[in-house]
Amino acid sequence: MAEASASEWVNPLYDPGDRRLPRIAGPCALVFFGVSGDLSRKKLLPAVYDLANRGLLPPGFGLVGVARRDYTDAQFAEIVRQDVQAHARTPFREESWKQLVTGIRFVWGDFDDAATFDRLHQTLDELDANEGTNGNHAFYLSVPPKMFEVVVDQLENHGMVDQTKGWKRVVIEKPFGHDLASAKDLYRIVSKAFPPESVFRIDHYLGKETVQNLLALRFANQIFEPFWNNNYVSHVQITMAEDIGIAGRAGYYDGIGAARDVIQNHLLQLMALTAMEEPNSFEPRQLRMEKQKVLAAASTLSDLDLYSARGQYAKGWQGGVEVPGYLQEKGIPADSHTETFAAIRVDIGSRRWAGVPFYLRTAKRMPRRVTEIALMFKRAPHLPFANTETQDLGTNALVLRIQPDEGISMHFGAKVPATGMEIRQVTMDFAYVGSFTESSPEAYERLILDVLLGDPPLFPQQEEVELSWQLLDPVLQHWAEQGAPEPYAAGTWGPQNATDMLARDGFTWRRP
Repeated sequence: MAEASASEWVNPLYDPGDRRLPRIAGPCALVFFGVSGDLSRKKLLPAVYDLANRGLLPPGFGLVGVARRDYTDAQFAEIVRQDVQAHARTPFREESWKQLVTGIRFVWGDFDDAATFDRLHQTLDELDANEGTNGNHAFYLSVPPKMFEVVVDQLENHGMVDQTKGWKRVVIEKPFGHDLASAKDLYRIVSKAFPPESVFRIDHYLGKETVQNLLALRFANQIFEPFWNNNYVSHVQITMAEDIGIAGRAGYYDGIGAARDVIQNHLLQLMALTAMEEPNSFEPRQLRMEKQKVLAAASTLSDLDLYSARGQYAKGWQGGVEVPGYLQEKGIPADSHTETFAAIRVDIGSRRWAGVPFYLRTAKRMPRRVTEIALMFKRAPHLPFANTETQDLGTNALVLRIQPDEGISMHFGAKVPATGMEIRQVTMDFAYVGSFTESSPEAYERLILDVLLGDPPLFPQQEEVELSWQLLDPVLQHWAEQGAPEPYAAGTWGPQNATDMLARDGFTWRRP
């Protein structure tokens, strides 16, 4: 991996069969419901512009925003321009913008108002006729889960899901329900209007280049496979830590919590990719089958008092600034039991991973922002050194950094120069930014392009969603019976019960 060159890197936005050929979407319109929200303005709209700027969108392309704001098309286009200039990853180019802006439209109204969808239908008909979008429409539901059924029913009632007049696809943002029963209800709601191959569940972590590189690390290199098992790995830690609080999202976050928001989707997907067997190919069905095997074999321990942990951040110091606790955040009830720290132990009943615990944790108000997968290795069975010679020797580890500073590092012992035999922990590091001249595309670029192309490999399917909820539901039910989460000071690495959880197995959390 360290020897890879920029010329060997395959841009995921290009055709894997011929890296010189870009994967250009065909004529289509992309409709964003909830387009005035932060996700749309900071991520989705800039990602669409970046695709256009890279030449990956067709001339026949429409971008339609739907929200309650009473904008004209021109006013909405100016908002999109401002968001693009503020958040796009590629430089702003007038020629790219002029091509994109011709297809930008806005539809105002409430989602439960039939007139809103009459206007949307008229707008899509106009784009089909004047911009050549050919009846191909993708509907991106960047809305609260409670609105999914409303929007889907309106689309169906207004004749906008007819697959005989061009393809129709729907995109759903996580969380995919709030438990197993609601996930099944959501699937029932969506599947009555869209066939399974037209439903795309967005997990933006699966679009990150370093997550994709996990598959390359494992299956393109012979050197890692021999120790990727319980003969050498003592345990695995998968961490997503954020240094921010709820950032004004009280209405969304309270009642959802860290486990539903992150563990059920992001972290269990990372675990499945880490633990899966080699697929016969990266054809979607093969990749999905191997991930499902892992999730089906996974279980939490029955004693959840000992092998799960949750917390809620209290006031503290972050970056030299005093910050409020969760219960002091605007819009949070004073008696809220929503967790902002969640950790669970998962065991995988397979020959490769029997006896290797996987520890998954996520939290807000941590000392730093980091997402990583760390394979922690067993100690050497015999160390022919005095204790004083190895006191600075830590645990061997292979760490995949998902964000920020994407890369891979190995931690091992080496002799300190000019000493007798003193062993110290050292790090061998690979960083994407230092090895490749071309920057990785933003995750939403990759995923939106895949939606427009109808390419499903990176999207979790219903079976994976249900298996994940089967794993997490007992934990959530147990926590609901336990009262308030344990507080931890903002800017620290979490509550004491999380430290105790690993200590019972003789381990400690990594400090990224």
